[in-house]
Amino acid sequence: MARYSSFLGRWVEVHYRAGDILLPASGTFVADSGKSIFLEQHLPQHGQNKHFRWEIPYQYIVRLEEKGKPESVSTKGAAEGGPKTPAPLAGRKRTPLT
Repeated sequence: MARYSSFLGRWVEVHYRAGDILLPASGTFVADSGKSIFLEQHLPQHGQNKHFRWEIPYQYIVRLEEKGKPESVSTKGAAEGGPKTPAPLAGRKRTPLT
């Protein structure tokens, strides 16, 4: 059963455990396999469009919260129906971890 599927398509921030440290990751929540979540981020870097994707297993997630993105970043491909980061979201939604 997909535990975090209510976040699909939303901009989220995840804090996850990697050994003895906590790392943050933020991006668009694109998938929930029932064992891991997947985040994506599209951004221009050095004149090129870059695409990042994270897979974070459930057991490493410490905190997951919905975040509003300060501004929408549109890439050249976005005008042609390509990827586009989401517009700001109102409020925050937190999910308690069990």
